[in-house]
Amino acid sequence: MKIVIINYGAGNIQSIKFAIQRLGHSAILSNNVKEIQNADKVIFPGVGEASSAMHKLRASGLDKVIPELKQPVLGICLGMQLMCNSSEEGNTKGLGIFDVDVIRFSNKVKVPQIGWNQISNLKTKLFEGIREKEHIYLVHSYYAPLCNETIAESEYDLKYSSALRKDNFYGTQFHPEKSSDVGERILKNFLEI
Repeated sequence: MKIVIINYGAGNIQSIKFAIQRLGHSAILSNNVKEIQNADKVIFPGVGEASSAMHKLRASGLDKVIPELKQPVLGICLGMQLMCNSSEEGNTKGLGIFDVDVIRFSNKVKVPQIGWNQISNLKTKLFEGIREKEHIYLVHSYYAPLCNETIAESEYDLKYSSALRKDNFYGTQFHPEKSSDVGERILKNFLEI
């Protein structure tokens, strides 16, 4: 199986690569369009600020490539947010894969949310073998509200989408590569889709 982690200069890519290796697979780090298009599975990570990450995607032409992919694609954290219509962070236009706009948590809670939280209302094969209320690891100031594409939710000030799915595209707000056994199982499930 050919697994490509998109390397566009805005990702926490080494920890994802190591998590894939622990599952007995190897992953290629690449921003090469053909290599990404020919992968069996694509992981789209993201750490940092939305507008500068989107600028990097546009500069490499990957903003046109990612929405056209036909194989299973997993966006992680900022990667998932960039797959949405837009983000309030830097007033950023996203890739428009998920039909939801990313907004900032209110001032009623400490921002960013850093640490462990629970996931619930789990849907799709991505969460096969995962129990309701399992703990996952998050670091974020912005979130995708609940929508038709929500496949898992978490609560921090309010309920929000901690995972999204549309067709072959999946996204997790949390970091599966940092979420212990639960995250490892979610990554394994993704690789088996």
